[in-house]
Amino acid sequence: MFKRFRRLRMNSNLRDLVRETSITKDDFIYPLFVKSGEGIKKEVGSLPGVFQMSVDTILQECAQLEALGLHSIILFGIPSVKDSIGSDALCEHGIIATAIKAIKKEFPKMFVVSDLCFCEFTDHGHCGILDMQHESVNNDATLEILAKQALIHAKSGVDMIAPSGMMDGMIAFLREALDAHGYENLPIMSYSTKFASAYYGPFRDVAESAPSFGDRRTYQMDPANRREAIAESIEDELQGADILMVKPALAYLDIVRDIKERITTPLAVYNVSGEYAMLKAAQNAGVIDYERVMMETMIAFKRAGADIIISYHAKEVARILNT
Repeated sequence: MFKRFRRLRMNSNLRDLVRETSITKDDFIYPLFVKSGEGIKKEVGSLPGVFQMSVDTILQECAQLEALGLHSIILFGIPSVKDSIGSDALCEHGIIATAIKAIKKEFPKMFVVSDLCFCEFTDHGHCGILDMQHESVNNDATLEILAKQALIHAKSGVDMIAPSGMMDGMIAFLREALDAHGYENLPIMSYSTKFASAYYGPFRDVAESAPSFGDRRTYQMDPANRREAIAESIEDELQGADILMVKPALAYLDIVRDIKERITTPLAVYNVSGEYAMLKAAQNAGVIDYERVMMETMIAFKRAGADIIISYHAKEVARILNT
């Protein structure tokens, strides 16, 4: 005889007790954009509530984050001068190195992650040294400067590096370089499955990193390719990545689940700028219950298998969790 499934009749206390997926403030990494200069706090029109900030205002922001109970950040740099090889990223006095040192001095318990790439630092907006013959990035030449960038961040006191350029072999190359210089315990969070996505538009506004020609499809993932996406993350785990990542998050939850079921490392998702901006636009239009949709989205990331969420919503989520 067919037996009907019986759903528990639950009050709020029982619902919380048996909930399968939960959100905590410790799940989040908050992105910060540090710009050369002083006294800068410039809101980005396409990303309401997201700012370009100089180091002094970044320190004020970190104080607010700690007060909210958020203790992990990821840094992106906007230098005053850009050139063909991203020289500011290769300088011990560059904007990211300077910010890392200042934050770790003022807030030693803040867990600081650095985005490891060159698109914000180059005048062409691509993720490394150009191969003009093929109108793409020279993979092997870029690995060399990625290692230099990683060592500068390590010497500056960063807690974790996050290479995002999708260069072939980058994790093994970086692991070898870090280990050779005494940074065996510095973890690597790889942007292991990063799609050539249209969801990144607002990020390019805040990071001032739009490509001056072409696009990044020659070295980022085709959104249509599921098996290749899984293979990319598995390969980075084999090369020594400590944490893997899927970026973007919302349109790729099937990929998040596929990868989670095949790896042993923690998995992060990047809730990217376009996803954030769409919810903000819907909030401003009055067509959604913004806080409920936001929290439902965060639950979806965790339910799909994410252990870590990088999100511009993190402060808003923290305020809700604090109430």
